[in-house]
Amino acid sequence: MTSNEIRSSFLKFFERNGHRIVPSSSLVPGDDPTLLFTNAGMNQFKDLFLGREKRDYRRATTSQKVMRVSGKHNDLDNVGPSFRHHTFFEMLGNFSFGDYFKKEAIEYAWTVLTDVWKMPADKLVVSIFKGGHGIPRDDEAFEIWRKFVSRDRILELGLDDNFWQMGDTGPCGRCSEIYYVRGTGVDPEIEVWNNVFMEFERSAEGVLKPLPAPSIDTGMGLERVTAVLQQKDSNYDTDLFMPLLREIGSLSGRTYAGSMSPDDVSMRVIADHIRSTTFLIADGVTPSNEWRGYVLRKIMRRAMRHGKHLGLNEAFLHRLVAVLDREMGDAYPEVRRNREMVEKTILAEEHRFEAVLNEGLPRLEAELAKVSDTKSKVLPGEIAFRLYDTFGIPFDFIEDTATTQGITIDREGYDRAMEAQRDKARAQSAFGGRKGQEFDVEADDRLKEVGDRFEGYTTTRVSGVPIVSLFDEKRTPVDALASGESGFVALAKTPFYLEAGGQVSDSGRIFSEAGGASATVEGMVRIRAGLPRAHHVRVTSGSLRVRDLVTAEVDAEVRNATRRNHTATHLLHAALREVLGTHVTQKGSLVAPHRLRFDFVHFQPVSREELERIERIVNEQIVRNTPVKTDVRPTQEAIAAGAMALFGEKYGDTVRVVSVPGFSMELCGGTHVSATGDIGFFAIVAEGGVAAGVRRIEAVTGNGAVAWAQRQRGVLTEILDALHAPDDQAVEAIEKLQSEAKRLGREVTQLKTKLAMGGGGSAEDTDTVEVAGVKLARRKVEGLDKDALRGLSDSLKARIKSGVVVLASASDGKVQIVVAVTPDLTSRVKAGQIVKEIAPIVGGGGGGRPDFAEAGGKQPEKIDEMLGASEGVLARLLGHPTPSPA
Repeated sequence: MTSNEIRSSFLKFFERNGHRIVPSSSLVPGDDPTLLFTNAGMNQFKDLFLGREKRDYRRATTSQKVMRVSGKHNDLDNVGPSFRHHTFFEMLGNFSFGDYFKKEAIEYAWTVLTDVWKMPADKLVVSIFKGGHGIPRDDEAFEIWRKFVSRDRILELGLDDNFWQMGDTGPCGRCSEIYYVRGTGVDPEIEVWNNVFMEFERSAEGVLKPLPAPSIDTGMGLERVTAVLQQKDSNYDTDLFMPLLREIGSLSGRTYAGSMSPDDVSMRVIADHIRSTTFLIADGVTPSNEWRGYVLRKIMRRAMRHGKHLGLNEAFLHRLVAVLDREMGDAYPEVRRNREMVEKTILAEEHRFEAVLNEGLPRLEAELAKVSDTKSKVLPGEIAFRLYDTFGIPFDFIEDTATTQGITIDREGYDRAMEAQRDKARAQSAFGGRKGQEFDVEADDRLKEVGDRFEGYTTTRVSGVPIVSLFDEKRTPVDALASGESGFVALAKTPFYLEAGGQVSDSGRIFSEAGGASATVEGMVRIRAGLPRAHHVRVTSGSLRVRDLVTAEVDAEVRNATRRNHTATHLLHAALREVLGTHVTQKGSLVAPHRLRFDFVHFQPVSREELERIERIVNEQIVRNTPVKTDVRPTQEAIAAGAMALFGEKYGDTVRVVSVPGFSMELCGGTHVSATGDIGFFAIVAEGGVAAGVRRIEAVTGNGAVAWAQRQRGVLTEILDALHAPDDQAVEAIEKLQSEAKRLGREVTQLKTKLAMGGGGSAEDTDTVEVAGVKLARRKVEGLDKDALRGLSDSLKARIKSGVVVLASASDGKVQIVVAVTPDLTSRVKAGQIVKEIAPIVGGGGGGRPDFAEAGGKQPEKIDEMLGASEGVLARLLGHPTPSPA
């Protein structure tokens, strides 16, 4: 069986047995900012297991994309030397949410392995939990397994092997693993399937309570089971990797032999890492020095480094994406859909890495030179990390280069610096996720009964709505909020939009006509998935009480402005793809009442001509006044039809599809205008880069766009009035003024230089002294820039013919220093040495060549002191303790 057939047969078996085939979720967890990447098949079902979410199915099966590159599941360093470790793999799984339990799960597993895949039953061994730590032996699983295997093929293992838990608290349970006995090779017994029986909930005190609805969570690595079914000792020898390895061999002129030779190790690294790279980028991650992008960049550059081991010195990694498109594009349409974007992102990073090496290698060599003569020959970890963090040089590359010079790296110090960086990034990413920000809702059954009912797609006002719960600012339940108090209000239904997909939350008011109470709604927050959204309010009069009937009213003017910007964002996205290419995908957005901001994948600045074309296309769509259509469709059906999905967003089984027929179609839960003409005027106000391969456009619509255009026109009118020129001659007039200003500037510089030279006289001036037989010309000048100082130093060198020149110029509270040495003296004294010693006197530093050096400073009041000290510095460097008299 091929790997595609294995994956398909697994999913179809469970579909025949009442399971919903659920597409793999993104590698970027949509609702868990503390989780680096999706690392298990159950991640997307977490809220179902916890009872926080309900769906229209209780059985599911998936082939889930998984990354394991952090924490206890970090396999990165093992990839290459190992035949079975991967950073990216596929996890086959079947799940029951309070439906079937151990009996059915074990029977399904046995049937798949022995009937569907025809594994020899006598090659299978199973395990159960043997009991311990107050948890009883899994007698039930033992008795079920006895129907299929003999007693001597049932292993009884402890907590480490046969008990699973999500965390310190929450769902957990005993599990049963299935092993395939090869009898030979690196892994004579290999685990192929783990069946987790979620039957308990662990409290904060460590007490296990039976779950009201026990569930099933199973996992089986596709790569591992494919190796078993294709009778390969190594996962890399299967059809999941061999097409990649053959292409790598073709590019490098080598043949993969499945050995532990350096070439084969490098080929395995590249084959694994291009899979991680492709799927991460297809799911919206881009290389960077922070959080998820940091890990992606590390993986990519490790692959590039191993490419160099194979002699691949030109960009090559992007050429492997075509293989993955061919082999996996049917199972994972996002790879095929985003192929162009993935290839361009990889190619840009390959070029960036080459530039990094060109810039960083001299710095690495300089740091290694500092420790090469030391007794320890150890490069401090902090320096190694700085070389990576600042210049992008991978640790492996640093280590390889250091080893050739007999130098070792302080790995512990490097890891500490790395972890500090990750903690910082994690803290920035996990805002709002602190326990102190959670609502205390455990005892509130009313919230669970009501659910989250949003009426804002059709109205901005809902009357006669009961208050379900109230919370104070500490998010603790209260019975009432009085005038002057702030807190949170949960309603049975609401027209208020909760920030999501880039669109900001609504504002407005909640009031009771009967009781006279009124509160300003200042924002919206989510209490928990499946529960009502909370309105952050400030009570302005009366008191709000639980069970009061109130009216919830959104500020319609603000909502309308936000809707205009949201629909305009969709039009902008489509126009960008039309003008720049289909590699453009959304990386983030802000949809607020007064402006919109759109971040997207693109690898160079958008030209003025392109911006004008994009702006024109959007306004053409607005003028057409096309009705905006909204449908609710199955998620995968919508994506297959061409709807654009939002990076990092979590979608359910059905989604809202917002489309401008014939031009734009996106999955979107936001609020939109009825027709494109409602947007009014659209104007792009800014474009720039925000990260490697990510650009940002800011724009305004409606009245905001009109106001912006009027301001621009006002500024232009003032400029034309000042120039005394018509608009078609304005540029020419400005260019003439700039040219004249440059000419006058040159004349001023020449005059200042002439004055600094002493008016052109030929006599030696009082600023020139002799130090140990060497002339030292020192000057303090005013208002000369670097170029003028260089010119003055050349003139003074020509005048003294042999000697040293030290110049200092003060301007705007800063100091510019130039030191020049005539060619005949550079073997005795170097300009760079002089400037390094005198610059600190004026609070600065610098360096340069033996014949010329520059520095800056920030204490102009100490220039005279510095010039005076230059005599002593020169004398010491010449080997004389004190200067000779002039």
